[in-house]
Amino acid sequence: MRQRPSDVTALPLPNLSESPRAPLPDEVSPLLGNRTPRQFMRRYWQKKPLLIRQAIPGIAAPLSREELFELADQDDVESRLITHFRNAWDLEHGPFAPDELPSVKKREWTLLVQGLNLHHDRAHALMNRFRFIPDARLDDLMISYATDGGGVGPHFDSYDVFLLQVHGKRRWRIGAQRDLSLKAGLPLKVLQHFEPQEEWVLEPGDMLYLPPHIAHDGIAEGECMTCSIGFRAPSSRELTAQFLYHLAERIGEDASRAHAKADARYRDPAQPPVETPAALPALLVEQVGAILAKVTWDEKDVAEFLGSYLSEPKANVVFDPPSRALNEQKFVERAKKTGVRLDRKTNLLYNTHSYFVNGEAAALTAKARKWLPELADSRRLEAKRFVTLTDDSAMTSLLHEWYRAGWIQTDSSA
Repeated sequence: MRQRPSDVTALPLPNLSESPRAPLPDEVSPLLGNRTPRQFMRRYWQKKPLLIRQAIPGIAAPLSREELFELADQDDVESRLITHFRNAWDLEHGPFAPDELPSVKKREWTLLVQGLNLHHDRAHALMNRFRFIPDARLDDLMISYATDGGGVGPHFDSYDVFLLQVHGKRRWRIGAQRDLSLKAGLPLKVLQHFEPQEEWVLEPGDMLYLPPHIAHDGIAEGECMTCSIGFRAPSSRELTAQFLYHLAERIGEDASRAHAKADARYRDPAQPPVETPAALPALLVEQVGAILAKVTWDEKDVAEFLGSYLSEPKANVVFDPPSRALNEQKFVERAKKTGVRLDRKTNLLYNTHSYFVNGEAAALTAKARKWLPELADSRRLEAKRFVTLTDDSAMTSLLHEWYRAGWIQTDSSA
């Protein structure tokens, strides 16, 4: 049965409006052990682990235990329950009804809740501290809640991760081992032969950075909560498949614009008669090879693909349009007083030619360059700044369209 909140609930929660920003590239920050982001990226990123004591002094869990359990009961939230009862691993996928989670007094179980930044302002603000790394790489914030002895077994990730302790204690053991074979017959990926080389106990505010493929095992010492800030690292196969699909769509669009010439059907007027009809004709292979050789792409095509692909929300993301949407005039009047901000779930990227919002691409016009990069980087336009831009009717019309879709909000509609 779901228990009443313990001292996790009693911890003070941070004020969103006072949440610190990400450090600037050459700004020394406790978050990175009194290093600058430039130093961290050069010396540690994708190179070697780093333990940072008191990366965020006085940190509190962005969600109480009860809030976390309530989120795990929602259909649009990805959650997993991992237990190690009687020395046997078990994995279940949520959502979890109130009576489906073990008692918090029972040892050796873990609840993992993904994408907290999409559902909770404090989790979103915490993840934003790590925006010294490009949004195109930043994935999500996951919380691992564990009872005493809880963990997910020794394993490795294929992506970078910051492991920030926000409540209680967790003992971490790590090792850069070569043997990454897994135990057979288990519902989760547990290393067959884990050989730890270093070991630490992390307390609230402490953080451990791990590059890809560093084996690690975290065990809760008492009830604890750990925030994992993870990063996107698509495989070459995934990128290739998705880019070719994107390219096929582009070719289809080009063909429809150019009509018959670009979309001409295959022809083989020189095909001779055959005695072996099931054999693949050499002429067919040759001519199709010539067609495919004409398919080309450039850096702009790659950038357009990446912007659209990396800004595409995950399949379980659902936007909430305003129940009573303001018309454009009233929306502008309100935004002049409150400003606008991107919804937590909105992904907005840009380059010198285009912008990409929630999987959609559009040209970055000269007028849009005056405000869209600012909105994307800051994730908001202050009221005074919005007022200076309202002579651009294309901007107000576009932002009103995004507001009606639930992609942006005025601050008073949060």
